[in-house]
Amino acid sequence: MKAKILSLACAVVLLLALLAFPVGADMGPKPSVTVNFDGLSDRVCYATLLSDREHVGPYSVWDGIEENGKNDRNYPGELEYGIWKAFADYRGCDGYCFLQRAWRVDKTKSLTWGYMPPDNFRILLYFPESGEFAVSGTYERYAFHTYYTVDMRDYTAGSGTLPKAERSYSYTNETISLIARIVLTIGIELVIALLFRYRSRRQVKILLITNVITQVILNVFLNVVNYTSGSLAFILMYINAEIIVFVIEAVIYAGILPEPAEGEKPKRGKAVLYALTANAVSFALGFAIAWLIPGIF
Repeated sequence: MKAKILSLACAVVLLLALLAFPVGADMGPKPSVTVNFDGLSDRVCYATLLSDREHVGPYSVWDGIEENGKNDRNYPGELEYGIWKAFADYRGCDGYCFLQRAWRVDKTKSLTWGYMPPDNFRILLYFPESGEFAVSGTYERYAFHTYYTVDMRDYTAGSGTLPKAERSYSYTNETISLIARIVLTIGIELVIALLFRYRSRRQVKILLITNVITQVILNVFLNVVNYTSGSLAFILMYINAEIIVFVIEAVIYAGILPEPAEGEKPKRGKAVLYALTANAVSFALGFAIAWLIPGIF
């Protein structure tokens, strides 16, 4: 039994690894960078991300022609021309340039570049009332949805330099959510096993070991997909991965789960039906729980 279950684990890892290859494709959602400014004062302030490349997706640097600057397709209409021009004329960072996107942040206390942000960047703040700029060190987009936090309470006005931005992706919450998903899924599938009258110590042991292996591998895989490729890739991989897990579990259960009475044939069809039912129910409930408690999935 142990050898078969170990083979199951290897098969799940191999198939999920193969499944992961197309994850990097353009599937709809795009990467984002969010920078939170804790303790930012209420004086008027604008922020942008300076890029180490002159072109990123639809965004590019100003070509220096005044008329193009006023009418450029990258120029956000809600940004006043004077603010845009101040950023466009900024020359404080050699090798990093303004891609004609900026946001007012003194009210929101955060900047979110939600469509094709630069991979490598510096954070630049502009205080128009004083004409003061403050720039950060260099940072990178480390996840599909990247989060940084700058503690502005440590900022010295007039210094021109921002405090160090700290990565603020919530790994703790992700870990708690991961464990919760695994426990809930295993619990659901064991309850369904009781309804299928799989109640002997040996049967419960097989189901428990198998589910622990498949659910840990599956959920860790899906967490990596969500972290690196976003929510739509997560959903697509979730569907495909659940099918793979069902097929493998059905084969394992049909082979070692049935305990026929004396003179009877093993009820392998029942084992396959259980695998299908358990995975379908846990899959459906997983989406329902994700809708009710968004942070758990």
